Formats: sequence, C-alpha cells, structure tokens
Amino acid sequence: MPLYIKDPEVDQLTNELIGLTRTTKVEAVRDALKDAIANRKAKLSIRDRLATTLAMADAAGPFHPGDHKRESDEMWGEED
Repeated sequence: MPLYIKDPEVDQLTNELIGLTRTTKVEAVRDALKDAIANRKAKLSIRDRLATTLAMADAAGPFHPGDHKRESDEMWGEED
C-alpha cells in the first residue's frame, strides 16, 4: 500500500535529508526508516531480543536428526 503523508514538517525534513544525502525522496525516506528501525532494535533489552529469538526457534519446530548431507544432495540432484 502506498504511503501518502501530507505534513509540511515531514516534507521539510525530507527535503533537508535529500539535500544532505543527494538522493531521491524515496531513497531518503527508505534509508531514514531503515536507520530508525536499526536504532530501535539496537536499544532493545537482551530480554526482548532473547524472547524474539526463542519465539523464532519455537516457530521453526524441533530439530529432526538425519542425514542432512544426503537429503541436501538429493534435493539438488547431486550424487556423492
């Protein structure tokens, strides 16, 4: 879904960032959002980061032992 923002201050800030970075409006907004997300993630407590990691591991399910090399070779059509 497109992002439409009609706010003079946001427009002014975006134009200032474009002037500093010599990029397009889209690139400036994308980079600013990526930086803001990275900064917020960096400030998360170890407890919050661990909770996220554990949730990802739980969603992945249990580890199933087996011959993973053989299974990968079969999947890619390779032989020993």
